[in-house]
Amino acid sequence: MAACGSAGVPATVSGKQEFYQLLKNLINPSCMVRRQAEEIYENIPGLCKTTFLLDAVRNRRAGYEDPHPRVRAAACTTLGQMATDFAPNFQKKFHETVIAALLRTMENQGNQRVQSHAASALIIFIEDCPKSLLVLYLDSMVRNLHSILVIKLQELIRNGTKLALEQLVTAIASVADTIEEKFVPYYDIFMPSLKHIVELAVQKELKLLKGKTIECISHVGLAVGKEKFMQDASNVMQLLLKTQSDLNNMEDDDPQTSYIISAWARMCKILGNDFQQYLPLVIEPLIKTASAKPDVALLDTQDVENMSDDDGWQFVNLGDQQSFGIKTSGLEAKATACQMLVYYAKELREGFVEYTEQVVKLMVPLLKFYFHDNVRVAAAESMPFLLECARIHGPEYLAQMWHFICDPLIKAIGTEPDTDVLSEIMNSFAKSIEVMGDGCLNDEQLEELGEILKAKLEGHFKNQELRQVKRQEENYDQQVEMSLQDEDECDVYILTKVSDILHSLFSTYKEKILPWFEQLLPLIVNLICSNRPWPDRQWGLCIFDDIIEHCSPTSFKYVEYFRWPMLLNMRDNNPEVRQAAAYGLGVMAQFGGDDYRSLCSEAVPLLVKVIKCANSKTKKNVIATENCISAVGKILRFKPNCVNVDEVLPHWLSWLPLHEDKEEAIQTLSFLCDLIESNHPVVLGPNNSNLPKIISVIAEGKMNETVNYEDPCAKRLANVVRQVQTSEELWLECISQLDDEQQEALQELLNFA
Repeated sequence: MAACGSAGVPATVSGKQEFYQLLKNLINPSCMVRRQAEEIYENIPGLCKTTFLLDAVRNRRAGYEDPHPRVRAAACTTLGQMATDFAPNFQKKFHETVIAALLRTMENQGNQRVQSHAASALIIFIEDCPKSLLVLYLDSMVRNLHSILVIKLQELIRNGTKLALEQLVTAIASVADTIEEKFVPYYDIFMPSLKHIVELAVQKELKLLKGKTIECISHVGLAVGKEKFMQDASNVMQLLLKTQSDLNNMEDDDPQTSYIISAWARMCKILGNDFQQYLPLVIEPLIKTASAKPDVALLDTQDVENMSDDDGWQFVNLGDQQSFGIKTSGLEAKATACQMLVYYAKELREGFVEYTEQVVKLMVPLLKFYFHDNVRVAAAESMPFLLECARIHGPEYLAQMWHFICDPLIKAIGTEPDTDVLSEIMNSFAKSIEVMGDGCLNDEQLEELGEILKAKLEGHFKNQELRQVKRQEENYDQQVEMSLQDEDECDVYILTKVSDILHSLFSTYKEKILPWFEQLLPLIVNLICSNRPWPDRQWGLCIFDDIIEHCSPTSFKYVEYFRWPMLLNMRDNNPEVRQAAAYGLGVMAQFGGDDYRSLCSEAVPLLVKVIKCANSKTKKNVIATENCISAVGKILRFKPNCVNVDEVLPHWLSWLPLHEDKEEAIQTLSFLCDLIESNHPVVLGPNNSNLPKIISVIAEGKMNETVNYEDPCAKRLANVVRQVQTSEELWLECISQLDDEQQEALQELLNFA
């Protein structure tokens, strides 16, 4: 590009004109022209690129003529791409200018296609825009969208024009989805128009508009909540039922299908149990869509070349002038339908029971549906929820369903080629084990599972070795390293799922599973060796944590494998490793028995050292530190003979409250209740001098939502507060040190506990 400044920024009008020509070239039909334009575009500095794009979108004069509508449309598209590629920093830096420019472009009635591209860019921008930024423009943005909606609705009525309206209703849905309850004041101005569009969109060419509008209505209803939405719920459900009835007589690849399916699921979330009355009307077409078989074909290469990209087929060349093709247009609808079946099973439970058998017979074979990853993901995800539904029918029915599910699920763990899908299958299997409980796997199944997990762990180590070899090769560079890191992240994620499966077995079978586990023991010990990468050590320690927590006192026979790794990793630079080590030391005290006394004694100074470190409460370190505080509390509570309790207790109290790790925080508060209820003199302090601190800790626990009203600890904490209130002077001293929010939290605790 000509006439650039010192930083490579085009500095003249001619430079700006060339930029507009470049945008035209980015959408040129010629592949060569597009490729050249993309190379030039990549080398333009980001800030300059954004400025020129905004100029083009706003239709500012560049020289003697306005940018061509195609340029403005391309600029909108490119802004949307940048919003995706550089989110959320792009949104944080350019929110004011981008939102204003796109809204102004949407208001300009000169070109429908430009309006549509601007709305599409706004949708993408909003997806990753923090709610706190979006609310700054909320009133003006929503009112602009409404005024445009009114105009576009009139155009639809007069001329049947729909292009910009399709994107507009999706933009409204995106805004509602992002700002949630803050959309309530605007609900009444949008809902009548949206319902009117659904009523009007009856022609075949308006199917997509109708589907997107139904989607928008469901997003708006979800955003504002049941109480507000109920005024329109009956009317909206009738519109949905009418559309559903029409769909039953339409083609399998009707564009409305996936929108209707997703909208029903949102209605289920809004209405809760009130939705059950509609389920019989929804479930049949949903199962039909989920059961649809894909169209496949074996074609000659010449036939493939004659087919249009718009026909919705994808082909794989098999050689010998032949290609295998699959029609992809129906696969997304199938995947969506499967995901919605998962959702209904999860949300409705008792209301879904009568469909459980039909759905499980559909889903189990779909574990091998290799045409679409999300179909297999949904099939896997459904299993534990279907088992929960089956349990309502009784133990015999549950056992029969598990017999149908278990073997295919185990085999899928061994054969699934895609890492993301595999992780979901492993997660589903772990959850299913927890639903079924002790003894759910027979000897053959345990043997097969052991071989599969062993292969996964051995593959994990082998892949690490291969990556190290690649780092020594001649062609190694930064791009190769990024690829290797991606591979490593995938391997580690599968390692976490191996840990999840072992956790489910330890927590259900207890020490009975340990003889089976010993085939994996050398591999788990290898994970926690000092030379292993930190994620290996983290997850290796987590596995031993589970053994200590669920298989004690028998777990002590493995102590020499994990004793020193657990103590030494308390000093690790990575907080995730320290957290795993600290949690293990805590469960040793809680569940480990007397054999662990000396190890608990050794642990206390290491835990205290981590807690007292200057940066222990930074965002990066705080969860590991809170696990250390909790571990000290567990040693004081369950192994008091291992430590000088009176010396450590004042320090422990000073480290409270815990904010980030809710599970450890509630255990800590439970121990605090024990100490107060026993009138422990060190905790109460001379003349009850520690009570203001204790009341503050309780208030913080309520504010941070650590205290759940269903937890017995809530009532105990409320009783502590009430006891302090019996002394007016002491109570006034306590609340004088609390701010308004803390006082409100205490009052709320007293009201409900």
